[in-house]
Amino acid sequence: MEAVDVVALGESMVTFLPTRPGRLADVPSFTRTIGGAESNVVCALAAAGHPTRWVSRVGADGFGTHLVERIAGYGVDTSAVTVDPDRPTGVYFRTAADRAGDAHEVAYYRAGSAASAMSVHNVGPEAVRAGRVLHLSGITAALSAGCLGLLRALTAPGPGRPLVSFDVNHRPALWRHRDDALVLRDLANRADLVFVGADEAQAAWGVPGDAEAIRACLPEPAVLVVKDGHRGATVFADGATVSVPAPAVDVVAATGAGDAFAAGFLSATLRGRPLRERLRHGHLMAAAALTVPGDLAAPPARGHADRLAALDDGAWGRLRFGPGWTRAEQAPQEAITP
Repeated sequence: MEAVDVVALGESMVTFLPTRPGRLADVPSFTRTIGGAESNVVCALAAAGHPTRWVSRVGADGFGTHLVERIAGYGVDTSAVTVDPDRPTGVYFRTAADRAGDAHEVAYYRAGSAASAMSVHNVGPEAVRAGRVLHLSGITAALSAGCLGLLRALTAPGPGRPLVSFDVNHRPALWRHRDDALVLRDLANRADLVFVGADEAQAAWGVPGDAEAIRACLPEPAVLVVKDGHRGATVFADGATVSVPAPAVDVVAATGAGDAFAAGFLSATLRGRPLRERLRHGHLMAAAALTVPGDLAAPPARGHADRLAALDDGAWGRLRFGPGWTRAEQAPQEAITP
């Protein structure tokens, strides 16, 4: 298949967002959108100008058609998506409350989904390996034994393997008493580039939220990115350790910010940017996602993002982003405080 910058493999679902705050039991109506960690990454990368591909399975239903059309609409190659005639497309509903809050609810309807049937027997290597980067996540490993076997095969060393990017994406509710800690740690240590949240490392492996301790837990990846929410992120690579604080953001919704961060970091990596700028591009993409209600946001123009990523530390520390900031041709004056 035609070579692309990034191939992502994983399940995407139709997402129903509430039209008002409140419990799922009380919300009268929902707005349909799409969501999926891996497809979010390639959609953001495609919007930023990178050729990308999404590999997955969907049901032979209207939700599957909607997913493929929406993702293709971002410029992502969906030619390797298979339609399963016997299994449905996954869907989920969530509340308007932030994921970290006690009021946040998510109702998944993905058991037995088309994507959960992915395995080494029905995913062709030619589509998955025809990219400079293959992006995977721990969510796929939790879907089924077949999906886990597929991820183990894709992360195994061997000729023709692209650079493997792995986002831990720890979702305890998906594992249901299986050994998530051991599986996720093994997959992460087999990857070349790993993204993990400090909170995820604490929940999955009992590692304190200290970046150095997390590096000790995951010594194998050539590049390890530890995200620590609004505080910033740290990257370990080539014997160097670089930390960059996150800019201030007027948050609309937190969903999708981690995927956007991964897209920004991967974009800067593909363009050979220094480690500090890779982290800054991750923060900028995350800031775009944080200032919209859904999972996906229009990224800043590449030139705009490059100018912001090249600011000196003082100017970077004074940045503040609110809704609509990515539409500016230059960094908006109101986004920079004295």
